[in-house]
Amino acid sequence: MENEPKKDEKQKGIKPWAYGASLIVVAALSIGGTVAVTNANDGKDEQVQNQLNSSEASVEMNAEDFEKIQAVYDTLMTDYYQGVEEETLIEGAITGMTEAVGDPYTQYLDVEESSSLDESISASFEGIGAEVMKQGDNVMIVSPIAGSPAEKAGLQPNDIILKADDQELTGMTLNEAVSYIRGEKGSEVTLTIRRGESTFEVKVVRDTIPVETIIYQLDEENPTIGYIAITSFSSPTYDDLVAAIKDLREQGAESFVFDVRQNPGGLLNAGLNISNLFLEDGDIILQTQEKDQEPVSIVADDATMGEFKVTEPSVLLVNEGSASASEILAGAVNESGNIKLIGTQTFGKGTVQNVAAFDDSSELKITIAKWLTPSGKWINEKGITPTIEVALPEYTNLLIIDGSKSYQLGDVSEEVENLEKVLDALDYSTGAIDGYFDESTQDAVRQFQTDKNLTIDGKVTGETATQLIESLRKLIDENDTQYEAAIKELQSTKSSK
Repeated sequence: MENEPKKDEKQKGIKPWAYGASLIVVAALSIGGTVAVTNANDGKDEQVQNQLNSSEASVEMNAEDFEKIQAVYDTLMTDYYQGVEEETLIEGAITGMTEAVGDPYTQYLDVEESSSLDESISASFEGIGAEVMKQGDNVMIVSPIAGSPAEKAGLQPNDIILKADDQELTGMTLNEAVSYIRGEKGSEVTLTIRRGESTFEVKVVRDTIPVETIIYQLDEENPTIGYIAITSFSSPTYDDLVAAIKDLREQGAESFVFDVRQNPGGLLNAGLNISNLFLEDGDIILQTQEKDQEPVSIVADDATMGEFKVTEPSVLLVNEGSASASEILAGAVNESGNIKLIGTQTFGKGTVQNVAAFDDSSELKITIAKWLTPSGKWINEKGITPTIEVALPEYTNLLIIDGSKSYQLGDVSEEVENLEKVLDALDYSTGAIDGYFDESTQDAVRQFQTDKNLTIDGKVTGETATQLIESLRKLIDENDTQYEAAIKELQSTKSSK
């Protein structure tokens, strides 16, 4: 339900809150992520619209302050030593106001940036496939999209992007930084990444990122357990999820592992409708709290959110890449649906954004409320603690080996230490893991090259580096300790009945 236009909005050329209380996303602009908005005319979202509409009150600017802004504008236009565009000053003033509030989710999007936002809402878009946010002066990865170039390159939640090619990103606005990282399908960008105390480069080939929101299958060893990964919360996610559940039921599934690891969020109404699958009519999904207001509960509503239900035993996998709408789902099913969460602490994004469109197609994205779990917890910058905490093996955090460089006997560096850890994880002993490429390390590399039918020279570069990373990725896939814990939990639930 949209607000009625206000007189001063018309005078300023701003349209009413076109998309409603819809943005439960982490990044201002996706680099191929799921920055998405709800259709304000969608009846399923009306309950939220009614509860989270923007204020009808207009706050008049102090006349003296307005005169000061006008004076600065006039002086720059008339006295600045070079020519300056009127539009540049106006856009800069608006951007400055949004940045001044100090909220990474409140941003002004110019026409080009707004177009990128609209593009990321569609069925597919081009980029590296990672959700990002501003962290102080830095650009931080919240979560790589499943199957994206970012994930394949080994980028991880909390990685800091220092540079895109030769362009320093530190200190830029998020929108400016994103403009250097995004690009056309097939183009390459070299990202300088800081992870913990290590800094390294990663080459990523941009691609079209399809919005495949549901991936599912029966567990191979336990064919009565269905696995469903929810990769983002977009328009088709609810229907695709219901279809997946029905299909798995027909195949024999009697319990489910749902997975929102590395899911950065998306549409609020998708999160609400999916939460409704696990709850009874009237159960609290979340609470919202606007400025100077008491919290308001949003409840499961079969009439508007759908009557389809998941009644089978279920668990939900979460990790540090589970953000926003993923956290809404986690909080709802755990506190109101008594479903166990398995994995690691979630990201911690507990605010709601809205979008206003201007007549020139630029947009203002603004944080309008907190959201709280059913019990009233605000998880912002804290995340949700799983019921059963299970970490992945330490080798899942190892860095990508740069195949464009060469590592050989006598080298000493942090990159060599990382290489030694990769070899050790693959059961090729390098002796002491100390960052020194000694003869033991060389022997381990030679043995790996022998096993993979590679040129046996004891050096790590090119195809050897690629094969090491592919072998490590396969090892990680085969040793998903969090998924294994989920299967064990469902099996114990079944045996206890």
